[in-house]
Amino acid sequence: MTVAERFLLNVPDLWTELDLSGETMAAARSAALARTDNPRERAQINDLFRQGREISRAARNHGALFASGTASMYDEGLFLAYAMVFAVTTPEGLELTLPVISAQLGVSSANGKAPADRVIGAAKVPHVGTVARITGTEETPITADINVKLLTMHTMMPVPGTARDFLVVTCASPNLPLKDEVYDLFDAVTGTFRFVSAEGGVLPAKV
Repeated sequence: MTVAERFLLNVPDLWTELDLSGETMAAARSAALARTDNPRERAQINDLFRQGREISRAARNHGALFASGTASMYDEGLFLAYAMVFAVTTPEGLELTLPVISAQLGVSSANGKAPADRVIGAAKVPHVGTVARITGTEETPITADINVKLLTMHTMMPVPGTARDFLVVTCASPNLPLKDEVYDLFDAVTGTFRFVSAEGGVLPAKV
C-alpha cells in the first residue's frame, strides 16, 4: 500500500502562505487603512485584522502544518479568509465516526457549544474521495471579553497507507454576510487537496 509522503493544497493567487501575524499582516493592515478616511470603515478594518491575528495565533498553538490566508481590500470592503491544515490521529480503539468528529470539530471555543447552523455531512474531494465535512458559524474569543463569529469549514482527509491518521483542512472567514460565496470558495480550495507519494505522484482517490 502506497503511503502519503506529503500533501498539496492550491489557494487563490491573492492568498499568501504565512502566519499573518508579523510584518506582512501589518503591511496589509496599513494598506487597507490608507484606502479610507471613514472612521467606521477604519474601525472595521482594525477589528478584522485583530481577528486575523487571533486566528493565526490559534493555528500556531494547535500545530498547524500549513496556513495560508488573504487580507484583500475591495470596493465592497475588506475580505479576510484563511485555510489551515492540521494532523489528527485517532486514539487506539476509537473509530473516527461522524459522531466522534462532531464532538471534536465545529464547536465554538467561546462557549463549547455547537453552532445552531452546524451541518455534518459528506463531501467529494476529487483526489481523495468521499470525506466527512462540518460547516457552521463558530464563535471564538479574541480578548477576555470580546468574541468573534467565523464561517468555518472542516474537511477530514484520511491519510493513505495509515489506519488512524487524518489531515483536517480548516477554512475560516469573519465575513459573515458573504456566507454563500465564502462556502463556495472554501469548497473550491479544499477540492484541490491531494496526497503525494515519495515518488511525487498524486495518490488516487478512494472509491
